[in-house]
Amino acid sequence: MNNSSGKIGERYVLQMLLEQGYTFIDANYHSRFGEIDIIVADDKYIVFVEVKTRDEKSISTPLEAVTFSKKKKLIQTALLYLQEHTDVQHLQPRFDVAGMITTGKNKEIAEVQYITNAFDGGGLF
Repeated sequence: MNNSSGKIGERYVLQMLLEQGYTFIDANYHSRFGEIDIIVADDKYIVFVEVKTRDEKSISTPLEAVTFSKKKKLIQTALLYLQEHTDVQHLQPRFDVAGMITTGKNKEIAEVQYITNAFDGGGLF
């Protein structure tokens, strides 16, 4: 996967979430622990979304790339985000994962897997 196909996947997922009524909060939020691709919210949840995009010829699936180590980094980054942004602390944190398969030279999206509440904060929330 290269950066351009990753950005294609992130834009697609963000548009999908906005169409479902979520409010955009932030994207590509960086901390010393890592990065959160998309942050959206609704009336109840602040949703931290990890987007993984792979070419159809890849030997691993996008969802396999969300390892224990990656989850830990996402949780740490989300905790830091919530410490820095008190205006959203009343919302329940949720971690979603989107897996995208692209095809062809133009990296057209062939398959989307979206897992709501893919993992929890390990008792930290």
